[in-house]
Formats: sequence, C-alpha cells, structure tokens
Amino acid sequence: MPAFTKKAIADSFLKLLREKPLDKITIKDIVEDCGINRNTFYYHFSDIPALVETILKEETERVLGERLGEDSWEEGFIAATRFALENKRSIYHIYNSVNREIFEQYLNQIGMDVMERFVWKAAERFDVSEEDKKLMASFYRAALTGMILDWLASGMKYEPEEVVRRLGVMLDGSIEAAFARVAGT
Repeated sequence: MPAFTKKAIADSFLKLLREKPLDKITIKDIVEDCGINRNTFYYHFSDIPALVETILKEETERVLGERLGEDSWEEGFIAATRFALENKRSIYHIYNSVNREIFEQYLNQIGMDVMERFVWKAAERFDVSEEDKKLMASFYRAALTGMILDWLASGMKYEPEEVVRRLGVMLDGSIEAAFARVAGT
C-alpha cells in the first residue's frame, strides 16, 4: 500500500503543478486532491521540496536505467528532455521556483552519466588518462545541460530533439579527434 500511496501523492502533485505554480501548492491541496490525510503525506515526505526531489530522483533512475549514451549521447539527452516535455508546465513551474537547483541536479546527473558512458566508449582506441576522459565528459555535460537550461529559460519554445540531433551531426567525431591529438596518434 505505501508504494501505491507514494505514487498517488506524486501524481496528485504533478496534476496540481500543471495547474498552478509550485509556490502556490500546499500540502493541504495535495492531500485533498489525493484523498489522504496530512499524516499520510508526512509518512512519505517531509515537505514539498522533498516530494519534488523524490520525483526527479525516480525519473533520473528511470532514464539512467535505460542505459543510454554508449553509442549515442544524443539519445540520453533526448530522454532527459522527454520528461520535461511530457510535464512541460510542471517542469516550468519547478524551474521558476526556489527548487530550480533540484531540477538542475537532475539534468547534471543524467548528463554526466550519459557523457561518461559515451566518452569512455569513444576513448577505448586511444591511450588517454582517466583525467582526460573525465574532463571531456564534464565539458560536454556542461555544454549540453547548459543548452537544456537555456531552453527551459526561454519557455521551452522549440523542439529540443531537433537541436540535439543537429548538434550530434556537428560534433560527430570531435571527441575521438581530441583523444587522437592527446594520444599523439
């Protein structure tokens, strides 16, 4: 029963978040929408920011569980934006709230995982240090998550998948070329 209740609370919260900004949602709103009492809410979550963090952590685990990124970093970043698109208004409300940092952590965690997988695979043919691989993954993670944050800041007005795929074409081979230079091959 607790897993079902926890999901029902999260679903009610996401529903309310589609209707109004995060700072306008109260625990009372959530429990009334969900049909539970306050104690049940507090059994699962200490407060609304903890609920937001749990939702984003679970989404992060889901995306990372898909094992995206080894052959295509683009698919990993598209998966990260898919949740934002499916919950556009909710994510926009989180992004424009005091809980923005939680969403940025979500993006950074997914971005780093995706880029590490891709960079480590790209580095297999080259004699490069762990530090260089980490540096490359961190650089691309920062650039790509920065673009996603810019997309959010602009109100999500364009389709991110198109931009990510265009970047994939533009950057194709750049990581391998950089590793070739570092390795002296």
